[in-house]
Amino acid sequence: MIKIKTIIISYLIGSNCIAQQIDSVQGMKLTDTIRLHHLNEIVISASRISETILRSPISIDQLKAAEINNLPTASAFEAIENMKGVHILTPSLGFKVINTRGFANTTNVRFTQLIDEIDNQAPHIGAPIANALGADDLDIDKIEIIPGTASALYGMNAINGLVNIRTKDPFRFQGLSIRQLSGLNHLGNNDEKGPQFFSQTNLRYAQSVKSKFAFKINLAYTNGNDWVADNKTDLASTLNSTTGLTGQNNPAFDEVNSYGNESPNRRTLTLNGKKYVVARTGYRETEIADYNIQNYKGDIGLFFKPKHNTELSLTYKGAQINTIYQRSNRFRLQNYTLQQYTLNYHSPLFLVRTYLTKENTGRSYNLRSLAENMDRAFKTDNQWFSDYTTAYSNAISAGENSAEAHQLARNYADNGRYEPGTRIYEQKKEELININNWDIGAALRVHSYLSHSEGLFKWDKLFPVFFNKIQSQLLSGFDHRSYIIIPDGNYFINPVDSTKNIVYSKTGGFIQLNKDVLKKQIRISATIRGDKSDYFDWKFNPRIAITYSPEETICFRTAYQSGYRFPSIFEGFSNVNSGGVKRVGGLPIMSNGVFENSYTKISIDEFQAEVNSDINTLGLTQAQAIEKNKSILKKNTYTYLQPEFVRSFEFGFRGLILHNNIYIDADLYYNSYNNFIAQVETNIPKTNNSDSIPTYLYSRLKQDRYRLWTNSKSKIYNYGANISLKYKYNELYSLVGNITYSKLDRTDNKDGLEDGYNTPEWMLNGTLIAENIWKTFGASISARYQSKFDYVSFLVNGSVPSYWTLNAQINYFIQKTDITIKLGGNNLLNKPYYSLLGGSSEKGFYYLSFTMNIKSKNSN
Repeated sequence: MIKIKTIIISYLIGSNCIAQQIDSVQGMKLTDTIRLHHLNEIVISASRISETILRSPISIDQLKAAEINNLPTASAFEAIENMKGVHILTPSLGFKVINTRGFANTTNVRFTQLIDEIDNQAPHIGAPIANALGADDLDIDKIEIIPGTASALYGMNAINGLVNIRTKDPFRFQGLSIRQLSGLNHLGNNDEKGPQFFSQTNLRYAQSVKSKFAFKINLAYTNGNDWVADNKTDLASTLNSTTGLTGQNNPAFDEVNSYGNESPNRRTLTLNGKKYVVARTGYRETEIADYNIQNYKGDIGLFFKPKHNTELSLTYKGAQINTIYQRSNRFRLQNYTLQQYTLNYHSPLFLVRTYLTKENTGRSYNLRSLAENMDRAFKTDNQWFSDYTTAYSNAISAGENSAEAHQLARNYADNGRYEPGTRIYEQKKEELININNWDIGAALRVHSYLSHSEGLFKWDKLFPVFFNKIQSQLLSGFDHRSYIIIPDGNYFINPVDSTKNIVYSKTGGFIQLNKDVLKKQIRISATIRGDKSDYFDWKFNPRIAITYSPEETICFRTAYQSGYRFPSIFEGFSNVNSGGVKRVGGLPIMSNGVFENSYTKISIDEFQAEVNSDINTLGLTQAQAIEKNKSILKKNTYTYLQPEFVRSFEFGFRGLILHNNIYIDADLYYNSYNNFIAQVETNIPKTNNSDSIPTYLYSRLKQDRYRLWTNSKSKIYNYGANISLKYKYNELYSLVGNITYSKLDRTDNKDGLEDGYNTPEWMLNGTLIAENIWKTFGASISARYQSKFDYVSFLVNGSVPSYWTLNAQINYFIQKTDITIKLGGNNLLNKPYYSLLGGSSEKGFYYLSFTMNIKSKNSN
């Protein structure tokens, strides 16, 4: 008997990182091993039934636990970035967002994240908070990812794709596992913090009793110091360009990561005969944010097998999160908790499952609201701008030039403001983060629930003779979901009855038929799904897919599918006062009358800028300039929310090539989107007199500002391709990688309202893994490249620079004690880069981990 340790890795230019150790019988060829461990791997997420990855009707990729352990990443969640087609945004060290196939953002409601097919989203957001409620690294069996629309089977928001993390079966994987990872970040001469310690402790314990009962427990604790967001780019650099004041002399200076000096915190002042846009000073994020990471999570499960292949389980998951979170603003999540209760029963014939997710935002707060209300608590806007005007006039009278006069005016108006680090500042901060009204405070106080029930029925198992005869499989499923929000008076209100909770429900179901023809060389899969949501009619999503396998080692596939996305709870029902702007949900129950009576902020900003320019450069009076430019103002033409819709075409190939030495998985796709759910900024003048509307819209004090959820009128097309390669050189070395190309093709009826594509055109990953180079010593190194791309959000717009980064690790397995030691570095060269705008830059992270396994005698 010859023992061959084979490794098949994932990353050459883009995604799969796989290192697999297997035993082989005498004489088994390397190519046979590749076939066994790639073409015959079982996946479930693509069709919600067990099938080989070769015959999967759509693009799907997977990463197994043994493969993750050999990758140069500190966690399994980080390893997902190397999978085919995956793009990850990192707003902070404790918060990573997964996406595929374009239109990425930090609240990614178009991508579904499942743990054992259970949605782990935060209910009021409609998307997960990274891996906060996710699987523990020690409990992950495999990760399956579908890059692209999966709505026909999963409904709701899976129009960009999904990831399904499958955990270990406690009947098969028994015993105690402990991992301690210790690391350092913030290294380098330019980092003001200096080196910071990072620690993560994981524990898993599982045990069965007489093959009928089993339980498992997972615990994890993470502590560290987050990356710092300190982008000093001026977002208002042109507002005073007609006066010659730019750069640090710009009185409207607005750094990306400073808050309280944005548009709602500005006024146009007439100073010495000229119009200047002046902003309050605000605070930098580094002055007001708590960057400490302290996260806890755990789960416990009880499992009962009344008979073979039948299981009843009850599980509980809980997490407490303390980290930085980003959407249209940056937040400090403080004592933020998520809990989930799940009851699951499955047999060869059917599955039923129900779960409840509870969310409590704890003592979390909005950094922007904290900054602007800290300034306003010191001095009202009216008083501050009055003091500024007086001090400017005095400085000019004393002979100072304009730039110096503005600085002196700011110093005078700011005299006595709360300074970070002082006792009085900390007292005021504590007061503000406990006021649940963003007009005067900063607290985020949301309590919400998500209840979900679903079932699957395998008709071919009920009538096996008939379906075997016609070589078919028939699967049907149903689900019902309700979101329940307790109105807090700030983030959510119930406009119908303030004493009742907001309830938003959806019901759906699907039928899928798989049919084999031509001696099973061709498989045809047809699916139809229907969904009905409150406030919307039934919507239907079809999927038709065909696979063709002329040989056992290759398969061609093609698929068409469509998907609807109903508005999330926040998009439909929000009612947030933020910086003088009310963000209102797009359902008629929330925004009735606002759409019809408002003007677009884009036209108002242009109108105000032209009026100021004419006053400063042409010498017109304010009334004359307003009359000249009033035609610029445009009435809002957008209206109430409708579901988002996508059509997707996909072609792919999977198999072995070049004498079966290289495994390849490639796909092409083309998508079209309608009714993109997005936001429009509009203002309503505080007058019913049509002649006075331009004058009111020139003054920031005489209009109400809104940000409304609506649908873009644009029709958007994008396309792309992925290719993943895995090559086994010999018994020691493997090379795997992928290339992802993603392109926004065109936009018809472009209105500028559509979501930002926010996706690099090129992403390349490559990993070289060597195992057992000397005894049980192994190593791996990976490189990742990402091209420059435009980033559009309500927090900041601009370009994210291209970058390449290097990760590496070495590991040693002590067989006698079953301990693995791993030493590695992410961003090994410590070259800072951004994955998005508004967030922190990522620098080097260096770690050492010890993993110990004590297997139970009953473990398989």
